Amino acid sequence: MTIHSLTAAGLSAGYGDTVILNGLDLTVLPGKITVIVGANACGKSTLLRTMSRLISPRQGQVLLDGKSIHQAPSRELARRMGLLPQSPIAPEGITVADLVSRGRHPHQGMFSRWTRKDDEAVAAALEATRTTALAERPVDELSGGQRQRVWIAMALAQQTEILLLDEPTTFLDISHQIEVLDLLTDLNSARGTTIVMVLHDLNLAARYADCLVAMAEGRLHVSGKPEDVLTEENVRQVFGLESRIITDPTSGRPFMLPMGRHRVKSEQID
Repeated sequence: MTIHSLTAAGLSAGYGDTVILNGLDLTVLPGKITVIVGANACGKSTLLRTMSRLISPRQGQVLLDGKSIHQAPSRELARRMGLLPQSPIAPEGITVADLVSRGRHPHQGMFSRWTRKDDEAVAAALEATRTTALAERPVDELSGGQRQRVWIAMALAQQTEILLLDEPTTFLDISHQIEVLDLLTDLNSARGTTIVMVLHDLNLAARYADCLVAMAEGRLHVSGKPEDVLTEENVRQVFGLESRIITDPTSGRPFMLPMGRHRVKSEQID
């Protein structure tokens, strides 16, 4: 798979009269996993939507291999970059297999027929997300966690070189959260897929990210290796939260312990 560069330069964007992103610069590491964190309403989802061309920037631009994504034909862009947004909506009555198959549409020309390659891509996506047994069921009859895995399967079936995911672990219990994040890590390792995702869980973000990006008030506050970004000072500045950072004994990555007003030992945590 070809490794492509994705960059946001001086990006400002928003909704109506409200500006959410304000002069943001971000260079995504090609072939790596970038995880974006930040407080609610800081612009994480707006950033992904703007980088995928769902929102037009007011200022600045998004560059794919040095060229503005607004100059790329829609089908070509969809073959190279996929987006799984928050809370996507499936057509009423559509089955799991049909929804996942829609991930293959960018690979279909005007007169192209469905091929064995398309079948294989859909089957692999269903198997990877453990949704094969759900293939004939209507999506609107599934649980929230099952639906989320089906949407991820559709994104995987698209087989893009860059994959943007907005909170892909939403509605999933902890075992399925780990399963999905392991799956995305496998995809990155095996195919070199560049992955950019928004996560709320700081500790999972630090565990799975090659590059951790912390946003605050529509700007990039800090980015880098998880051990350089997940610090007590950055947690304080980005989330307004006192915390202690220790080393995760499982991953060796930083692990954040929040300091609330209750159930906290009076003595200092080492």
